[in-house]
Amino acid sequence: MSRIVALETADVRFPTSLSLDGSDAMNPDPDYSAAYVIVRTDAGDAGHAFVFTIGRGNDVQVAAIEALSGHLVGREIEPLLADMGSTFREIIGDSQLRWLGPEKGVMHMAIGAVVNALWDIKAKRAGLPLWQLLARMTPEEIVDLVDFRYLTNALTREDALAILRAAEPGRAEREQELLATGYPGYTTSPGWLGYSDEKLERLAREALADGFTQIKLKVGADLDDDIRRFRKAREVVGEDFPIAIDANQRWEVSEAIAWVNALAEFRPAWIEEPTSPDDILGHAEIARGVAPIRVATGEHAQNRMIFKQLLQAEAISVMQIDAVRVAGVNENIANLLLAAKFGVPVCPHAGGVGLCEAVQHLSMFDFVAVSGTREGRMIEFVDHLHEHFVIPTDIRGGSYMAPTAPGTGMEMKAESIAAYTWTGAHVGA
Repeated sequence: MSRIVALETADVRFPTSLSLDGSDAMNPDPDYSAAYVIVRTDAGDAGHAFVFTIGRGNDVQVAAIEALSGHLVGREIEPLLADMGSTFREIIGDSQLRWLGPEKGVMHMAIGAVVNALWDIKAKRAGLPLWQLLARMTPEEIVDLVDFRYLTNALTREDALAILRAAEPGRAEREQELLATGYPGYTTSPGWLGYSDEKLERLAREALADGFTQIKLKVGADLDDDIRRFRKAREVVGEDFPIAIDANQRWEVSEAIAWVNALAEFRPAWIEEPTSPDDILGHAEIARGVAPIRVATGEHAQNRMIFKQLLQAEAISVMQIDAVRVAGVNENIANLLLAAKFGVPVCPHAGGVGLCEAVQHLSMFDFVAVSGTREGRMIEFVDHLHEHFVIPTDIRGGSYMAPTAPGTGMEMKAESIAAYTWTGAHVGA
């Protein structure tokens, strides 16, 4: 049997603050970054993954990943891959590292990186893209991946099995449909807060031409500016075209209700992250106060327990998972099952380096094996930094075309890692 011989890390940072790509009301000058990890075996396997950050602190995230090397280096790889549920539970169960969360924050995201790197190896060994590997597992194999601790008052193993078994008929047909037509996307590229009105209008026109059926605008810094920008976007895309808005946690609860209602004349498709991502009851109050405008959140939800509570409290109408915020593929499967149990559509967050490449696999798995539908669902798309990935996203007519290359899609080009490794100043620009 082969063994894991190295856990290599890199502090990769792109100077996106120079062009204000990614700018919003809470994060005015992000430098899209990746705390990157490669798990290597003596058989030549290389599993790639990362945690997305926005600059300072990326070195802290790298150190957290390195703290997990003792769980992997020297271990036989086959038993770890054969039972990824037990592997996941073992790593999140390290009591001393868990104390730093528990099950949230920098350490939890680091666990997600190494878990996702193992999934990259497993999918590459199977010769399948991650979405297809997961979607071809039996319901029993899928539920074995999930840690149901803290979930059973909302989702039991039996509930999950029933959801997965109900979706079994038609799996093969949905897989072929996905390969033929892809998965719907929407774009945030026109909406960054630091962009000029002219750039917003130009990118909105391009989004229409590219076939996207929704765009998103960042809001929350200045109400008059938001009204002006929303009006300009409406003039470009028309009265009935869906435009979502995203406040990136900027507001107090009462402020969110007043602000969103002030924008209601423009008919937002949803309001995203209106307040603290940990404030479940605040989100529920906002949902009641801005109805029928929908509330969406989840990109900063720390773990499956936060998602459980958001759903239980009827605080969200759109659930947004993130490929690297929680502890990897396993925990996101739990999140998808929770959404299916509560009948809430999942529209993932993908605004960041590599997140489009990673999260598409989870939505495609959801369509084939969990929810069985793409109705009311779409994946965020931003047109930044895809050129740095070995298998970049393939967007056609506003849809994500299903990847067919083996792996998770998280592998970055070696030359990009080398060019953008942090040296204390902007690099590679």
